[in-house]
Amino acid sequence: MRVVYRYVAREIWMAVAFVLVGFLALFGFFDFVNELDDVGRAGYQLQHALAFVLLSLPGHIYELMPIAALIGTVYALSQLASNSEFTAMRAAGLGPFRALYAIFRVGLVFAAATLLIGELVTGSADQMAQRVRMSALGATVTGEFRSGLWIKDTLRATTAGGEERQRFVNIAEITPDVSLRGVRVFEFDGAMRLTEVLEAASGRFSPPGSWLLSDVTQVKVVPETAAGQYPAIGVQRTMIPELAWRSELTPALLGVLTVAPKRMSGWNLASYIGHLRENRQDASRYEIAMWQKIVYPFAVLVMMALALPSAYLQIRSGGVGLKVFGGIMLGITFHFLNGLFTHLGLLNTWPAWIAVSIPSAVAFMLAMGMLSWVGRVR
Repeated sequence: MRVVYRYVAREIWMAVAFVLVGFLALFGFFDFVNELDDVGRAGYQLQHALAFVLLSLPGHIYELMPIAALIGTVYALSQLASNSEFTAMRAAGLGPFRALYAIFRVGLVFAAATLLIGELVTGSADQMAQRVRMSALGATVTGEFRSGLWIKDTLRATTAGGEERQRFVNIAEITPDVSLRGVRVFEFDGAMRLTEVLEAASGRFSPPGSWLLSDVTQVKVVPETAAGQYPAIGVQRTMIPELAWRSELTPALLGVLTVAPKRMSGWNLASYIGHLRENRQDASRYEIAMWQKIVYPFAVLVMMALALPSAYLQIRSGGVGLKVFGGIMLGITFHFLNGLFTHLGLLNTWPAWIAVSIPSAVAFMLAMGMLSWVGRVR
C-alpha cells in the first residue's frame, strides 16, 4: 500500500503545482496590467511595477492554495480513474477512507505550507510591495477621512496613584518608512476633560516607546480662578522645536494599516486586537481575520476531501474536463461563501470562529456525505 500512497501523492503534487503556477501566472498578469496605468507617473517605472507584482505573489499563493488543491486533486484522481488505475488500486484494497488517508498525507504538507506562507511571508511581502509602490510614486498612507487617520491611544500611569489619560491621535499621512506627517493629539483626563492639544509637522519613532515630534505647538488647558458661579479655563500655548512624546503606538501597530487584515500575520493581528481591546474599540474585523488564519489551512484538507468522490464517478461524456469544471465551480462557490459569511459575521456580530468555520464545516460534511454515498453505490 505504501507504493500506492507514494504514486497517488506524486500525481497530486504534480497536478496541484501545475494548477497553482497557472493561477499565479494569470493573477500576476492581471496585476501587471493594472500597474501599467501608473508606470511613468512620478518615479514609478517598469521595474517598480514588476517588483510590486512579484512581492504580491505570496499573497496570491496563500489565497489560491485551497482552490488549487481542489482542482489539482480532482484532475489527478480523474486521470487515474480514466486510465483505470484507480480501479486497480481499489481492487488492491484501497477503500474510500484509505484513499482519504492517502490524500490527507499530501494535504497536510499543503496545509502547513499555507500556514507558514500566511504567517511568515504574506504580511511582510505585501508591506514591502506597498512601500516600493508608494516610494516610487511619492505617495503616503492616509485614512478614510479627509482629515486623515484617527487612532485612539491610552497613556498608562507611570507611578502609583497616577491618572490614566485618553488620547485621540490624528495623523494626516504615514510615509513608507512609518514616519508621520501632520500629527494632532487631543488628550483627555479620566473625566474626559480636554487637557492638552499637540500639533506637530512631523514625527519619527524613537525606541523604546516614544516619538520625536518636530515643530510642535503645545496648547495646555488649565483651570483658572474666576468670580461668579461658572468655572473658567485658560490656555497656555508653547512652541517647541522638538518634543519626545511617549505613546503606546509603535511603527509595528501603524504599519499594519498598510496591509489588509487578511494579509497580516497572526502575531500582528493578536497584537493589534489587544491594542483595540485595551482602548475599548471594536476588534471584530481583526478577530475574524485572525480566525481565518487559523481555519484557512484546514480548508486545504477539506477541499482535497471534496475532490475524492470524483475518482468514483464514471462520466462517459466529458470525462476529466467535466470533473475539472465541476471542481472549479466548487472552488469558486467555496471562495464566495467564505466572503459571504465573513460579512454576515460582521453585520450580525456572530462569534468570529463560527462565522469563519461555517463554509469549511459545510464543505467537509458534503465531502463526507458524497464519499459515504459513492462507497455504498460502488
